[in-house]
Amino acid sequence: MDSDQHKSSNQNLGINPHKNSRKNSNRDLTVGNPEKVLWRFCLPLFGSIIFQQLYNIADSLVAGKFIGENALAAVGNSYEVTLIFIAFAFGCNMGCSVIVSQLFGGRNYKNMKTAVSTAWIASAVICILLMIIGFLGCGPLLRLIRTPDEVFADSRLYLNIYIWGLPFVFFYNISTGIFSALGDSKTPFLFLAVSSTSNIVVDIYFVTVFQMGVAGVAWATFLCQGVSCVLSVLVVIKRMKAIPESEKAPLFSVPIFKKIVVVMVPSILQQSFISVGNIMIQSVINSFGTGVMAGYSAAVKLNNLVITSFTTLGNGISNYTAQNIGAGKRPRVKDGFRAGARMVWLISVPLFLLYFVFGKYLLYLFLDSPTEAALQTGTIYLRILSPFYFVVSIKLVADSILKGASMMIRFMISTFADLILRVLLAFLLSKTGLGATGIWCAWPIGWTIGAVLSVRFYYTGFEKK
Repeated sequence: MDSDQHKSSNQNLGINPHKNSRKNSNRDLTVGNPEKVLWRFCLPLFGSIIFQQLYNIADSLVAGKFIGENALAAVGNSYEVTLIFIAFAFGCNMGCSVIVSQLFGGRNYKNMKTAVSTAWIASAVICILLMIIGFLGCGPLLRLIRTPDEVFADSRLYLNIYIWGLPFVFFYNISTGIFSALGDSKTPFLFLAVSSTSNIVVDIYFVTVFQMGVAGVAWATFLCQGVSCVLSVLVVIKRMKAIPESEKAPLFSVPIFKKIVVVMVPSILQQSFISVGNIMIQSVINSFGTGVMAGYSAAVKLNNLVITSFTTLGNGISNYTAQNIGAGKRPRVKDGFRAGARMVWLISVPLFLLYFVFGKYLLYLFLDSPTEAALQTGTIYLRILSPFYFVVSIKLVADSILKGASMMIRFMISTFADLILRVLLAFLLSKTGLGATGIWCAWPIGWTIGAVLSVRFYYTGFEKK
């Protein structure tokens, strides 16, 4: 049954999954003023970013304030390893989200439902394999990146508990990708608002009342992510059942799986290589001692808040792009790029000023009694990177258009150029008289080269056509 037949059958049943109502949060991103559509869709995403980052920084905040600098260094050191697992979850999210967006935009609801179940099945297999690899390989990996002995045990403990919670991470990411594909950015926001604030409370309770140390931080995240995952999956199932079909949708489809893989694998490779690159950089940072490690751990959380903000807004632009391509409205993609660029630059201004001027004071959120090395490291890191938020933000907008259009080869070239430059320069510049400061200088150079490539690829792929 083709797209037009699907659309006709749904209309005969009196169903309009695109229509907004109090019972249906799906949003059609293929109609209306592109700038207004993107702002309306992305504002809840931006709110979600804040709560998502509360999840990410809560562990470091509680570890640094209530346990100690070594605990903060251990959590920060483990965080770079967890990013490998998150890379796979994010890749599954993107593969599912882009294909579901295209099918939703084209009113092909039967295949859309099959795409959802196909993504879940594939993600479950990937998750199980990663858990096995994680339990066997995290210890040697921590040794490989020269984790200091005083933080090794806590880093390993944190990772063990995190790996048990990987199914929650995967299925929650898939669910949020489905919501975004349907144009619904409010539901993920509500889940994150509740779960992230709960995570902070449980974090503090486990650490201060039960005196569980780093284990308490990890178990708090495990529990809160688990609740969010279960609830989000149940809502997705309910949402899919609300779209009846005259013919039952298969649970798995090889052709649809192949389409998901086209987007999923490059996204996984991108995030994985970034994570591996960050681990390599972390090994260089570790050689400068726990003071520099703690300062970097605190500052990188603040930086990741910005990058994740741009990435999440970019995911919204990818969904906008995919829906419009699925609906055959390619010219709207160009309007979406311009609207997205204005949006991220508007956000970049206050973030740059905040970090550049007040970055030193923000570090105290994570460091209770910081050493001079930790405070100086974090401050210099933020002052070097924050002026280039205008550059990396436009790169991520262009990347999002490429992903939404399934133009993954161009996307990967730009991403790997950025990553390879950052890793090589981090090693080289750290050997100069700049010391640890040389590592931070690698970021702006990689971002700039990557931005030039991404914008160029977008221009040749859309503007000229």
